Amino acid sequence: MIYGEYQHNIDKKGRMFIPSKFREELGEKFMVCKGLDGKPCLFIYSMEEWQLLDEKIQSMPVVKSRQLQRFIYPGAAEVEPDGQGRILLPLKLREYAKLEGSATVVGVSRRAEIWNSDIWNEEAGECTPESVFNLMEELGI
Repeated sequence: MIYGEYQHNIDKKGRMFIPSKFREELGEKFMVCKGLDGKPCLFIYSMEEWQLLDEKIQSMPVVKSRQLQRFIYPGAAEVEPDGQGRILLPLKLREYAKLEGSATVVGVSRRAEIWNSDIWNEEAGECTPESVFNLMEELGI
């Protein structure tokens, strides 16, 4: 399980550090793609989770899945951390997620997300105790 929140810088070459806790869960190589929830962020999947996502997309009728396929696959990148734990984020993905300077990496169970730190702070601020309580109540917890 991937969890936690970390802030790291993105250098001028587009490299950023991925926390060792996350790398242990994600594996030696993993996939980075545009976030799939309508927000300007990036999703990081282990190769196994990427395969599961791909299988779900491929199981959909093409008429329904083609827009998703065109959104996710062209910009996706297989990455491998260097000896210092950094990955190179392609320019197109950095531009999509508005990543410059500082970024926040968060674990959200089976994937990690990379956010522009300012946008993340706004997004995290929307999670109020009341909104979380309502969701927990819906789950019966």
